[in-house]
Amino acid sequence: MTESLDIAHLKTWIGREDTASDVVTAALVQKFRATVGLPETVDAIAPRLIHLCLAIPAVPLDDLGPDGHLKRGGFLPPVPLPRRMWAGGEITFHGDLRIGDAVTRTSRIADVTVKEGRSGTLCFVDVDHRIAANGRLAVEERHNIVYRDMNTSAPAAPPAPRGAETRVMTPSAVQLFRYSALTFNGHRIHYDKAYTTEVEGYPNLVVHGPLQATLVLHYAAELMGKPPARFSFRGQSPLFVDAPFALHAAREPEYMKLWTARENGPVAMMAEAHWL
Repeated sequence: MTESLDIAHLKTWIGREDTASDVVTAALVQKFRATVGLPETVDAIAPRLIHLCLAIPAVPLDDLGPDGHLKRGGFLPPVPLPRRMWAGGEITFHGDLRIGDAVTRTSRIADVTVKEGRSGTLCFVDVDHRIAANGRLAVEERHNIVYRDMNTSAPAAPPAPRGAETRVMTPSAVQLFRYSALTFNGHRIHYDKAYTTEVEGYPNLVVHGPLQATLVLHYAAELMGKPPARFSFRGQSPLFVDAPFALHAAREPEYMKLWTARENGPVAMMAEAHWL
């Protein structure tokens, strides 16, 4: 499959930029809190990772591909591998977003690479985002997107260890639908069971990677009493709707290690939170 990827052509997308604007509204903050299970507050500070719900392209339905994503070849390169997923990210928070902030997101294609993984050929597209609020830099993010073949799977991984602190939760179809709506994410694996099982081959609806990251980050913030200044995460295996999973945390000297996993299952997402 690597030979069919014109990596030289795909690399011509490096450096392309896109800019969009939005406003942090009280309604968005309220809906975000309700969706991810955060308590209501009286202050104007917006929760961390709400920027993933802001300045999202609203493209016509005719511009979407069969998976519900935007057709390739615009801002993102036209990678021919059919399955696209959010592989992970690295985020630095320079300040809080607040209700009423005018937000500008500037995005740039940073790199395009091809690798051979345990599940076959993988194409990674790295996108850098800078989120400014009222002219001040609030968030910097490196977003990793991975493309791969439809009918490949990684070898079985060992069961995840148990963290020193854990919290069990069960993702529902309603929660996934709400998060898709908040992020204007049309990817059908999160709400269309027939497509998910019959086309992409998953056993059930898939829990969003960014939703897992949001749950993990706010669990870390709760344990430490304040949100982290830096946060990174990487998906390793999927989680599915209606199947309980746990948030795990282990405190290290200079950071907190976090991960998600279903009971007796492999690590689904690995993350690190730093406060310095």
